[in-house]
Amino acid sequence: QLQLVESGGGLVQPGGSLRLSCVASGFTVDYYTIGWFRQAPGKEREAVSCITLSNSTPYYADSVKGRFTISRDSAKNTVYLQMNSLKPEDTAVYYCAAGPTLLQSNLWKFPGQYSYWGQGTQVTVSS
Repeated sequence: QLQLVESGGGLVQPGGSLRLSCVASGFTVDYYTIGWFRQAPGKEREAVSCITLSNSTPYYADSVKGRFTISRDSAKNTVYLQMNSLKPEDTAVYYCAAGPTLLQSNLWKFPGQYSYWGQGTQVTVSS
């Protein structure tokens, strides 16, 4: 059974950092596109970042470029999202998701492209 489990969320002050983890079981993250999404109350789910099969240049939403970094640890079958310089507008539930092995670059932001989702982890940025 394919499963994704996120962790690492919490309450942090503006300007602080968090590292989210997405641990996969039942499949190998090396062979899937793994994306991070977030959803704030009353808003649609939005794409944050994505790492592809080839480990080529990751994708980032404009709102997080330069602040967030996605990475993959094959030995731990885990994908991370390092979040620095956090802002109140980053507050949301963060989800990781697994998508097809080959995902066109213009499609990475669409949740419908991903077949497997974790349960989410809450990130709250507040003073």
